[in-house]
Amino acid sequence: MPNSFSVDVVAADKKLYSAEAVSLVAPGADGSFGVLRGHAPLVAALKVGELVITPVGNQPKKIIAISGGFIEVTQVHVEVLADAAELAEQIDLDRARQARERAEARLRQAGGDIDVARAEIALARATNRLRVAERRGV
Repeated sequence: MPNSFSVDVVAADKKLYSAEAVSLVAPGADGSFGVLRGHAPLVAALKVGELVITPVGNQPKKIIAISGGFIEVTQVHVEVLADAAELAEQIDLDRARQARERAEARLRQAGGDIDVARAEIALARATNRLRVAERRGV
């Protein structure tokens, strides 16, 4: 397809997604941004958020929860190197809820041996996973 580009999403432990797409929206460290074929070359940091890929054809959008990483964009290819990544349909809601509850409990106990920054990151990741899982049908 002339308006498409290839997309690869790789997490630390696996290649999660590889396909042709017509658009992509990524959670950049400085704000979300979109990519279409012919985009100017770019390397950017990613923050915790959702990666939304519109595949070619009538396929549903792919929504992926990512926990930071980097993205490299060329005119015909996008490579996402995520710290952690999970397809919306693969997210275990119970596990994500439990992770959010643990992080919230740690933050309520702030002080002492609690690493507040680490607990805030865990809360952001769990909340993101739950938000992405709720968008499964998009």
